[in-house]
Amino acid sequence: MVTVSDTRDFIPMSDAGIADAGVEASERGPAVRIETLRLNRFRSYGDARITVPTWARLVVLTGPNGAGKTNVLEAISYLAPGRGLRGASMVDVVHRQGGDADRGDADWGDADWGDIGTWAVSATLSVAGESIRAGTGWTTPEKRGSGGSGRRQVRIDGQTYPSSAALGEHWTVSWLTPQMDRLFIEGPSARRRFLDRMVIGLHPDHARQVAAYERAMRERNRLLAGGAAADPRWLAALEARLAEHGVAIAVARVDFVAQLAGQLSGHLAEDDRDGSGQDSAFPQAALAIDGWLEGVLADGMAATDAETMMAARLETLRGEDAAKGRTGAGVHKSDLVVTHLGKAMPAGQCSTGEQKALLIALTLANCRLQTALKGRAPILLLDEVAAHLDATRREALFANLARLGGQCWITGTDRALFEDMAPGTALFEVKTGIVTAVSADVAGTTKKTEGKED
Repeated sequence: MVTVSDTRDFIPMSDAGIADAGVEASERGPAVRIETLRLNRFRSYGDARITVPTWARLVVLTGPNGAGKTNVLEAISYLAPGRGLRGASMVDVVHRQGGDADRGDADWGDADWGDIGTWAVSATLSVAGESIRAGTGWTTPEKRGSGGSGRRQVRIDGQTYPSSAALGEHWTVSWLTPQMDRLFIEGPSARRRFLDRMVIGLHPDHARQVAAYERAMRERNRLLAGGAAADPRWLAALEARLAEHGVAIAVARVDFVAQLAGQLSGHLAEDDRDGSGQDSAFPQAALAIDGWLEGVLADGMAATDAETMMAARLETLRGEDAAKGRTGAGVHKSDLVVTHLGKAMPAGQCSTGEQKALLIALTLANCRLQTALKGRAPILLLDEVAAHLDATRREALFANLARLGGQCWITGTDRALFEDMAPGTALFEVKTGIVTAVSADVAGTTKKTEGKED
């Protein structure tokens, strides 16, 4: 296990030219913000358009359960590499009418971009003062005129990209959902996905490395299932690819966890108001990676030597892996281990409230780290987070969000939870197929916009 005790130096946000104080952040506005958002044939929305005030740092979506609040957050999450905050298949997000999938044509919302296929999400974003148009969507095999699988498309300022990884070169999106509340008590795979999603925020190519590793592993497993007929030379080539991508993944994970641990400890020192050594709202966490490849790299082994060692290990495990039908060694077995430092207790053994607080602490630390190193905070999506916090932690969360200076989208069923939030908060009401913005800006002027289903 790689225990991160020698953390990287804490980098305050001010050292990267980012304001520490919420007042300065609110005056400046988010370095990355969504200005307009369109959902076309996506989930519960036939065609919805949302315009966000330029001054808004916090965007609050309120409405009853089932109204479509999370669908808006999911749409935003597709403006980042990966499969969105639900991890759904592309066909599952297609707009449905009367229980049947809508077979119409979706478009980007710009005539010169044309139709994209079955569903589309597009936005105009401001990135460091520059306006960027971006969109993504999915085309069914029928629309492609082929019998194969559908295809996801990504466009940025009119240019088409073969992979969603291109989105990560411009901005990052982070999120917390109620489904993640069980992160510390579920199996390692959920924690690996959580870790890798954060790593992608600093290293967009990490998504490609993970995808390539998984493809090579599936192909190796398929060849091993063929028994003696498997070509040893092809197996050796696949194992070399697994080693190459596996070491790249492990290096990025070790580097990121060290940086995140430094951000956690540095923020604790800044926020230790009562001298107790603990943040009263969000507990301090110790981080470790339980993985043999991450371990040898953290101990100083050169990456090339680690690749050679991993390829050799995979070769010796061929017989065992063939019998079990899976690859038994590699970064797909690693785990993120989180400990409540104040109690010296594994996160999985903490109370439900403490686990939630630890998860928020990690997410906020990740946002601060990206702000310090990249000069801009990620777009943060918080689904029903405030409703499950006590008043103290809810107040602390809102204060932390204001200090980040990034744009945050928050959902909740109880509008009263958000009415005392700081200036820079835009309130939207969500009903099935309709998003209505009714909020007061910092000068007290009421603003209203609507996004309606066709």
